[in-house]
Amino acid sequence: MRKQLMKGNEAIVKSAILAGCRAFYGYPITPASEITEAAALYMPQTGGVFLQAESEVAAINMLYGASSVGVRCMTASSGPGISLMQEGISYMAGAELPCVIADITRGGPGLGNIASEQGDYHQVVKGGGNGNYRTIVLAPYSVQEMADLTALAFELADRYRNPVVILADGFVGQMMEPVEFAEKATLPRLPEWAVAGTEESRANMITSLHMGTDDLEAHENALEAKYRQAERNETRAEHWYTDDAEIVLVGYGIIGRILKAVTADARAMGINVGLLRPITLYPFPTLHFQRLARRARSFVVVEMSNGQMLEDVRLALNGACPVEFLSRVGGNVPSHEDVLKFVLAHARRLAEQEQMAHV
Repeated sequence: MRKQLMKGNEAIVKSAILAGCRAFYGYPITPASEITEAAALYMPQTGGVFLQAESEVAAINMLYGASSVGVRCMTASSGPGISLMQEGISYMAGAELPCVIADITRGGPGLGNIASEQGDYHQVVKGGGNGNYRTIVLAPYSVQEMADLTALAFELADRYRNPVVILADGFVGQMMEPVEFAEKATLPRLPEWAVAGTEESRANMITSLHMGTDDLEAHENALEAKYRQAERNETRAEHWYTDDAEIVLVGYGIIGRILKAVTADARAMGINVGLLRPITLYPFPTLHFQRLARRARSFVVVEMSNGQMLEDVRLALNGACPVEFLSRVGGNVPSHEDVLKFVLAHARRLAEQEQMAHV
């Protein structure tokens, strides 16, 4: 299939339609607005529904209704809008309703600015709504992955009957690259659990309300079993030159691209550096870290946040290796030169420590 040149935000919509999505409800916000614009253009052409809601609160509740009747549906926003959706996301997780939510992150907290940041990690990976629930979170680092992971997001949403978030920084949403889409589209189908207004679906019940304490406990235990299954089967990460890496660089989204260039430069200087790029932020690829820790001397985490993923890296390693951290916030991106300088200084310190140990 011929590749198409487009923004990451547009790639999400085209891939969603090919994945059987037939309803989009959203409210435009920079740097995610092109998703709403593309959905307005393409969704009606496929017999689908596009509606610009009056707010993000309305949009997420429209998803609740659409998903309840078995329609593959999605929305998109950025940090402030995702904050407004958190109650609805909790309701959908509690009611076991699949949907896809694209979060194209901007600077925060509050209104922040419209530059790219990675400060939404906690609110989507840890869950910003009430109760014991999780959302599956996928982190693309290219426009091609915006398309590929969107298709995967709909598969996982249906498989686990749960909201799935595509967490992409503004750089990936706004950049243009060639994209190749799936040659075969997925046709919409009605799931057996849906409330479809038919005699067959009359007994189906969609709710997150369980008044009895034992009933709610049983429901939460069932949700937890589902999340444990996802942790066993759905973790994804990219390894690049990690087989002999003594220093493992860690970053997701646009940072992963910078770290690849740094890895190549460091290797050219004779330093055994590798890259571990988490693709699923939940479930977090804990075992990938633990396997690399058997050989690596240290990990270097780079984020456009104040260290939100850093916490999960430290938990995954559980003290098996030291972890260094480099960040920029406010919409600033760590430059290739700054990261390389940081890595080289760290490598020198490791070499000095090794020399001291042999004295």
